[in-house]
Amino acid sequence: MRRTDRLFDLIQILRDGRLHRASELAARLEVSVRTIWRDMATLMASGLPVEGERGVGYILRAPITLPPMILTSEEMEALRLGVRLVAEGADPGLGRAARGLAAKIAAVMPAAPTAEPDDLFVFTGDETTRAAPHLPTIRHAIRARQRLSISYIDVTGGETHRDIRPLQLEFWGRVWTLAAWCEARGDFRSFRLDRIVAVQDTGEVFPREPGRELEDYRARIAADATLSPETRSTDPAGS
Repeated sequence: MRRTDRLFDLIQILRDGRLHRASELAARLEVSVRTIWRDMATLMASGLPVEGERGVGYILRAPITLPPMILTSEEMEALRLGVRLVAEGADPGLGRAARGLAAKIAAVMPAAPTAEPDDLFVFTGDETTRAAPHLPTIRHAIRARQRLSISYIDVTGGETHRDIRPLQLEFWGRVWTLAAWCEARGDFRSFRLDRIVAVQDTGEVFPREPGRELEDYRARIAADATLSPETRSTDPAGS
């Protein structure tokens, strides 16, 4: 880790207003205690309201405000890779937004001298290609809490028609799934987007009901965590 990044991380840790011992800070940043002593001396000499000493600990006595776009090199790399993944993913709307975001970031951030512009590639398959047309409609329905009517190819190869309450999109590397409450089954189901033949936004807002919400779905996932994918009611293969 570069020293400038480490100093920034130290400031972030100290902003909680608590007393931190040098040994604790060293363990968190994976450096020696002597390195922390030197870094804290640098911060104190810079005029920041940091107080403390060796053997006692360090504390930030007054709140400070940092510029919102100060990023460490690793944070910048994470942001760059994340934007690239979305930009080249299946959802055309999010792809356009990611490319616009990348241009805005490039306009205000210094260039990373070691980063190659094309060092990340996203290989999509037939599953993501078939899922792409459905993503904008599903994303809108999740935000608006609107029921969807879908035509779906189930695990037996037969086409079924379902009215569902869309709750959460999930991406499994190549396969997109939709976690939803299935009105016909009266239970949670996970539908593969590449098996959806057609999707229609009904415009009907579904109410909040205990037992049918996203938090209930996540609780079910947690409870099923010890089960194999073949036995889970929310299996990504769909139903």
